[in-house]
Amino acid sequence: MRISSSDYKNFLDPSTISKINNLELRARLVVEGFLIGLHKSPYHGFSIEFSEHRPYMIGDDLKNVDWRVFAKTEKYFIKQYEEETNLKAYIILDSSRSMSFKSEGEMNKLEYSKTLAASLAYLLIKQRDAAGFINYSNKVEHILFPKATKNYLTEIIKLMNSVKPSETTNTAFALSELAEKIKKRSLVIIISDFFDELERTIKALKNFSYLKNEVIVFHILDPMEINFGFQNDSVFVDLETNEKISTQPYQLRKAYQEAMKEFTDKIKYECLKSNFDYNLIQTSEAFDKALFKFIQKRKRLY
Repeated sequence: MRISSSDYKNFLDPSTISKINNLELRARLVVEGFLIGLHKSPYHGFSIEFSEHRPYMIGDDLKNVDWRVFAKTEKYFIKQYEEETNLKAYIILDSSRSMSFKSEGEMNKLEYSKTLAASLAYLLIKQRDAAGFINYSNKVEHILFPKATKNYLTEIIKLMNSVKPSETTNTAFALSELAEKIKKRSLVIIISDFFDELERTIKALKNFSYLKNEVIVFHILDPMEINFGFQNDSVFVDLETNEKISTQPYQLRKAYQEAMKEFTDKIKYECLKSNFDYNLIQTSEAFDKALFKFIQKRKRLY
């Protein structure tokens, strides 16, 4: 299945992509739509290359210089082989039960996040970077350490596809454990709603800075969790504890919105203080917003 330059926006739209069950196909269509859109947008001059070459560096064997590329560009490039990689990236996904929330007409947070995670893995490996995948709930559930081969992408997406909402959240414990497992400087991509004890979570996030990892945070929320747009008397159920509370939403809306803003502002402030990239993403938003933030981050690393 290929997409045309006229309908690329449809495959960046969560409501369209959610109708596709195959996660690997979702990721490919999202990435193709993103790349088409990138060339049509005001960022037309923003360079993104998916070649099998890397710039020549002192010490490289001259027999590996691609002279055909030199004839076209007058620049020296080395043919890059599949086992070579420029960057190691860990994609870390929160799969706790709170991520299963969805309001009417939206993808649930976990499905949105899995689609984003699969698209990021697709982009990374397409660029000859090494992608790994980790998911956690109240503990680390699965780890695939980064590799750059095309066959590994299928393995990563197969694992992503099997991830279901499970258990309660212990983000601080899981992230602290993961920071200890990442032994070499890497790009760490964290995808979560961060619904957990905030101070402990922030302290755990900072563990990734000790090895000078580059960190990009995607804070995934449903629009209803931000604006609290419930209209009728409602019973709210905690997805992790099953605790219930009955209320009239209009009485709480202003206080809730203020508390939510304080919550997101605090995470953003602490991330920026640690030189982490912070991105608040709503599940109603097209996937190109997050992918462009990732491309900007990757470009700054070179």
